[in-house]
Amino acid sequence: MIKTLRKINTDTLGISVSLLCAIHCAVLPLFFTSLPLFGLEILHDKVFEYGMILLAGIVGSYSLYHGWKKHHHKTLPLIFFFVGLALLISKEIFTTKEILLLIPAASFIIIAHYLNYRDCRKANHCHTNDCNHDHLLS
Repeated sequence: MIKTLRKINTDTLGISVSLLCAIHCAVLPLFFTSLPLFGLEILHDKVFEYGMILLAGIVGSYSLYHGWKKHHHKTLPLIFFFVGLALLISKEIFTTKEILLLIPAASFIIIAHYLNYRDCRKANHCHTNDCNHDHLLS
């Protein structure tokens, strides 16, 4: 199972989680506005919302930290990610501005994962003195 987890591209997973969050927050309310009539409150369930933010935070933090530490040493993807995460948290505090905060939040997080993915691919075989790849081979 560990080998399977190593083969999962965490940036792809991070982008997928961000897109799922954006779809949940922006598109589903358009289609499922009648769910409260049936007793279903998944659209604005705080536990679900904070769970999605926590999941995005865990996946993104792991993926971006790994890319920064082991491959490219660039902070720009981390900055984009944490700005996006801060905007996601802000949308839960400032609920009247939810959509205005969600769109840039998801955009920042997706851009962060894209930059991390791109920079990891560029540095994939650098193996310079400051890279920390070599210990993974032993």
